[in-house]
Amino acid sequence: MSENFIVDVNGVSRIYQMGEIEVAALRGVTLQVKPGEAIGIMGPSGSGKTTLLNLIGALDRPTSGTVSIDGIDITSMKENELTRIRRNKISFVFQFFNLLPVLTAYENVELPLLIAGVEEETRKERVDYLLEIVGLSERADHRPDELSGGEQQRVAIARALAKPPEETRSIVVLADEPTGDLDTQTGEEIMRVLLDLTKKEGGTLLVVTHDPDVGAKMDRVYNMRDGKIVNNE
Repeated sequence: MSENFIVDVNGVSRIYQMGEIEVAALRGVTLQVKPGEAIGIMGPSGSGKTTLLNLIGALDRPTSGTVSIDGIDITSMKENELTRIRRNKISFVFQFFNLLPVLTAYENVELPLLIAGVEEETRKERVDYLLEIVGLSERADHRPDELSGGEQQRVAIARALAKPPEETRSIVVLADEPTGDLDTQTGEEIMRVLLDLTKKEGGTLLVVTHDPDVGAKMDRVYNMRDGKIVNNE
């Protein structure tokens, strides 16, 4: 493990038991990402992309190998420790937004800060700033069903960057097909916002995508097949 990598995946395999059959979703994957990089992960369905993202995001555990985030080995952490890592250092942006329908845009962005115990004045300053950056200050009081798909994804991006102030520069944003449910023009704009905001905040971005246009915007692209990284660009 190196202090220079904010994401350090070392020889990771993930095997699922399906009745009497073992299914290898990942086979000895090694991936190292420096702070501030934007990394694309591409490959066909079933190649292991989302499984890899879930391991990096502390939503699953490897069968073998290790995963470290910001110099911390999370492989064998207890669940309460993993919860703290997810709360402070890891954010997800999903294809289908995953906003809470009963909350406004402002409240959806504020929620991670509330959970982290950030005091009210700091929360308000941060939420106002993030909504302004994604161009939704005037839509702050609208609920998700009152927003377009592109606007909902902008809220999701703002929420992903809503971390305690001291953790801003060690955020790892994991985006799983973030433009998959959007038209081409909106998808282009969402990727611009996602890249610009993550880099501006000093964060690191990993994007799972089928879209070569999205991959072309990344600093590096890793291609996966049959649970392995087969080459990188």
